[in-house]
Amino acid sequence: MRIVPLLTVAASFGMASLLAQAPAWNTSLSNLPLLTPARTRSVSPENPTGEKGKGGMAIPNPNDPDLPYSKASVRLGQGWKVRPFIKPKAGQTVTIMDVEGPGIIQHIWMATEGDWKRNGRNSVLRFYWDNETTPSIEMPMTDFFAVGHELFAPVNSLAVVVNPKSALNCFWPMPFRKHARITFSNEGTRDLSLMTYQITYAETEVPANAGYFHAQWRRATTSRENPNYTILDGVKGEGRYVGTFLAWTQLSDGWFGEGEIKFYLDGDGKFPTINGTGTEDYFMGTYGFPETYSSPYTGCTLRHAGKDGPPKWSLYRWHLMDPISFQKDLRVTIQALGWWPDGTYQPLADDIASVAYWYQQEPHAAFPKFPAPQQRWPR
Repeated sequence: MRIVPLLTVAASFGMASLLAQAPAWNTSLSNLPLLTPARTRSVSPENPTGEKGKGGMAIPNPNDPDLPYSKASVRLGQGWKVRPFIKPKAGQTVTIMDVEGPGIIQHIWMATEGDWKRNGRNSVLRFYWDNETTPSIEMPMTDFFAVGHELFAPVNSLAVVVNPKSALNCFWPMPFRKHARITFSNEGTRDLSLMTYQITYAETEVPANAGYFHAQWRRATTSRENPNYTILDGVKGEGRYVGTFLAWTQLSDGWFGEGEIKFYLDGDGKFPTINGTGTEDYFMGTYGFPETYSSPYTGCTLRHAGKDGPPKWSLYRWHLMDPISFQKDLRVTIQALGWWPDGTYQPLADDIASVAYWYQQEPHAAFPKFPAPQQRWPR
């Protein structure tokens, strides 16, 4: 069965036959006038179920801790911003979306406290499609939105947008056929004073050849003996790889980005089918990353000089126009490689965290055990 991920604006070009089957999935500017039988819905703290005509129904009650803006709205009453956010307690998991299908998530906006320190990676998102028992997406909130090291950096891409001061947005299309459930877990040791969200989706039919969206977070420290970092492994079945985000921490002086990214497809052994030519090349730069940049498909959004710690980088690459298709299995790695003073390659022991984004049919293979908060914190 052929899988079509239906990415974003640019990915809609040349998909006329698919769009004829499911016009609600078409987000290209030129096709916005085309009418569709889809029904738009949105879940938020003001409408937790997303049901028609159920938004803004909270009644101010200063004695109810679940209504954080009761005091501000008490004079105006119902319908006036009574419950625009929630306050997840330490250790609490809250369900922020729980709806029946078929449908497709089109946009997610989220925000927590303005400073993500010990907040971004303690906040964990998990997405479950069609009543599965293990999540298809499991990762720190900030990394999912291409924010590395819990440090704000603006992102202006087609798939992900991060705006000042701490607004997280993504436009990855996420289809579901029977059910969609998303949870938010505060795995920190203190209560959050604010967490808010808006998840917009369309109630619409899903083509049989549409894959489910998956994303996986990993973190490891490479060694000079083994400077290969695994971005993704163990994926089985047919699918499309559509994006990479790296939060790279240098633990050595000098340039870190000589390493090559490698995609092992459909039974590849020692050598991959797709072999890049360098880290900056994969992220569409050349001769290092002399400055930050953010574009529709790629970016180096954080170039942290390391005044209060080691040098840190945030890098994204979306395969919107060039998805990497696989039929049986997939493994993705990148090398941590720099230079010795004598002009030879230096294997690096660097701290790397990553997010891999891909589409595939369910069921998906088991993810690695998700690390405890202490293993997620940036250096």
